[in-house]
Amino acid sequence: MKFQILTLFPAMFQGPLTESILRRGVESGAISVDLHNIRDFALDRHRTVDDAPYGGGAGMVMKVEPLAACIEAVKAQAPRARVILTSPRGEPFTQAMARELAAEDGLIILCGRYEGIDERVLELYVDRELSIGDFVLTGGELAAMVIVDAVSRLVPGVLGSEESALDESFSDGLLEYPQYTRPPEFRGRTVPPVLLSGNHREIDRWRRQQALRQTVQRRPDLLATAHLTREDEKFLRELAGEAAP
Repeated sequence: MKFQILTLFPAMFQGPLTESILRRGVESGAISVDLHNIRDFALDRHRTVDDAPYGGGAGMVMKVEPLAACIEAVKAQAPRARVILTSPRGEPFTQAMARELAAEDGLIILCGRYEGIDERVLELYVDRELSIGDFVLTGGELAAMVIVDAVSRLVPGVLGSEESALDESFSDGLLEYPQYTRPPEFRGRTVPPVLLSGNHREIDRWRRQQALRQTVQRRPDLLATAHLTREDEKFLRELAGEAAP
């Protein structure tokens, strides 16, 4: 998977891309991340990339010419890559979307700044707008990092175990079950006995029920689209009975 990041601040990516799993993914060749400074495509000697909005108003807008030139230059090298804009008005970014994007040949991620970008860039070049939440950041760089991280974990060869990416929160529409490791007792709190039993069938059953319980308590909205079995539905009815006064 090849990521192309279009940004005014490429130095912001140095830390996240040179540590932990992303670093190993780059070193193994499973992913690559190229940074492109939009200012390099400005048309004047001052490297101007923004201007006042037509119609007035506060703030500045990213100019169409440098963005168009930058996107076209990158597209020439990666014609099949999809262009993503990080934007507060975009679709909410989800795990299912990350899985979908991980199957692409490549992604070009455009990091917005200021009050936004000239709308003609969206009309001519952008395939999809994505938002990582209902809040406003100073720029799209942090959102781009989130997208790169989430998508990269689903690219074969990035994680040490393929099962790790499948058995996580949101992988099947539910939150993840609680996790424990040594020691078996800490300050009066013990590991659930089933996890020490060696009975993998019962362990799987406990984990599924705990995932359902966590989801009901913290994100009940997820149940509307989760993949539920008859046993899941039975357990949810039991939970509802426990909660009833």
